[in-house]
Amino acid sequence: MKMESAEILNRFSENADNPSPDHNSNSNSNSNSNGDAVEDSIKSKSDGVGIIQPHSQLPKPEAPPGLSPVSPPPPVTENSFLDMPTIGKFIRERSNNFSAAIAKTLSSLKENIDADAWSETVMIKSDEVTQFNISGLKVVVKLKNEDEDENININGHDIKGRISFFSRSNCRDSTAVRTFFRQKGLQFIEINIDVYPKREKELIQRTGSSQVPQIFFNDKLFGGLVALNSLRNSGSFDHRFREMLVKKCSSDAPAPPVYGFDDDHDDESMDDLLDIIRVLRQKLPIQDRLMKMKIVKNCFAGSEMVEVLLHHLDCGRRKGVEIGKQLSKKHFIHHVFGENDFEDGNHFYRFLEHEPYIPKCYNFRGCTNDFEPKTASLVGQRLNKIMSAILESYASDDRCHVDYVAISRSEEFRRYVNLAQDLHRVNLFTLSADEKLAFFLNLYNAMVIHAIIRIGHPEGVIERKSFFSDFQYVVGGYPYSLGTIKNGILRNNRRGTYSLVKPFGSGDKRLELITQKMNPLIHFGLCNGTKSSPTVRFFTSQGVEADLRFATREFFQRGGMEVNLDETTIYLTRIIKWFKSDFGQDKEILKWIISYLDATKAGLLTHLLSDGGPINIVYQNYDWSMNS
Repeated sequence: MKMESAEILNRFSENADNPSPDHNSNSNSNSNSNGDAVEDSIKSKSDGVGIIQPHSQLPKPEAPPGLSPVSPPPPVTENSFLDMPTIGKFIRERSNNFSAAIAKTLSSLKENIDADAWSETVMIKSDEVTQFNISGLKVVVKLKNEDEDENININGHDIKGRISFFSRSNCRDSTAVRTFFRQKGLQFIEINIDVYPKREKELIQRTGSSQVPQIFFNDKLFGGLVALNSLRNSGSFDHRFREMLVKKCSSDAPAPPVYGFDDDHDDESMDDLLDIIRVLRQKLPIQDRLMKMKIVKNCFAGSEMVEVLLHHLDCGRRKGVEIGKQLSKKHFIHHVFGENDFEDGNHFYRFLEHEPYIPKCYNFRGCTNDFEPKTASLVGQRLNKIMSAILESYASDDRCHVDYVAISRSEEFRRYVNLAQDLHRVNLFTLSADEKLAFFLNLYNAMVIHAIIRIGHPEGVIERKSFFSDFQYVVGGYPYSLGTIKNGILRNNRRGTYSLVKPFGSGDKRLELITQKMNPLIHFGLCNGTKSSPTVRFFTSQGVEADLRFATREFFQRGGMEVNLDETTIYLTRIIKWFKSDFGQDKEILKWIISYLDATKAGLLTHLLSDGGPINIVYQNYDWSMNS
């Protein structure tokens, strides 16, 4: 015990008195002379250690006998106007006092713990509990029993082991299994093979099929939903459950998904133009230039790029121009004013990563995604699957409440953020009308979740305006905010609420992507993360129209419209007021809504409309609080 205490004292003394390892050679010096202080200070200065002033209220006890002298003082610059010996002496005294205080405290602790108590502690440790009583502080350390790794409690019985099951996104059977375990209060590991595609091979090896769900108790295959329902209906689930989980989970059981494991990069390859881009990034004279009475930053001339290509590829100018057009089509470069794809001569361009909107794009993480762009339909499908999986795990069953904190910490969300980088240079013009509608509906809802996690939920009017305009993604080479997706793409380039200008001006490349016909149902497929907005959902291109109708019907039946027959008053969601131009006149709106109401509300509204009398329309207050 004395040896351990001495070692502790020496370590504390070294840590408190030696600012850096370079001072160890002087730690045993007893010299307090002025000359030594100057010499030590100059040496410390060469070591580059800064002065840390002690607190003025620190105690100043006498150093106990036998305590090793302290190390030299911290450094002082050669040009200091202070007296060097005085500074050295002052710091030595303060350092001595501080070390002495620590040593005195440790000595007191040592004396307070008698030998019997210490030996008793060691004996207790053999029983897997170690107890220390130190100056009023009680520390109890219980060693973890290996058999207690994973215990599940059911009907008052502790059961060792782990439940895991393979699933897919938007799978009804998988949802039923998940709901059953939640209702039972059982913890489980879900392996969604749409999120972790490489685990599908493991599923086939274990079960002989890719069909889901497949439930495992430890390493034993239990079966799917049919087996689960059979045991549940017979009332023997608890008994069978205990039988299969009487032992600790072995290493042969399906492994839980972990951070960074099973990232799917097998289908990714570097862009075939990447070697050329790397040369251009290094050799082009990228400068700020004055054009059209404004300074354009980080640009280069088309002729300069052609010259670099001529020297690097040993080709003609025509070939250089063709390569330039390919780079522009793949969104590696853009004309600074969007006037052309690429031309030789005094036309100026810049790389995508140098565009002025890039700092606002939260799916841009330091560099452009240089992998060969995936098709927009494939990226859209992956976005739908991974975000659906997130909602299934971290939202309520009715999707009215979303656990943003849990999402932010999840492996699924990390994978979504990685997926969002695939949007940089994707070609959106290959999408069909339904694919484009589903793509931008899903992108909007995913961006809202990302924005709430990344910048927080907006509280006031100014914050909301910034939320919908400043949080952006770079998609297909161009920036998209929540506002431009909703008002520009989905609303056929119409002005937003309280806005005087359209999202896209003439000549904007994004105009080619806007929907040809305004569909008012889109307002009930977009969730802005508030309690009064429609519930969050994600769409497939095959059933996007039917899903929008279902979402609209659900919204109005959930309180988006109420009827007071006595007062001949209709209470409508404020969404209708904000976007009235999308719905038409008052009576047209009411007739349109009837088909999305339940039988009771539809009958009341039909009765009011058939009377021919005046109908009062009152718009409900909008609850901007977060749907968490």
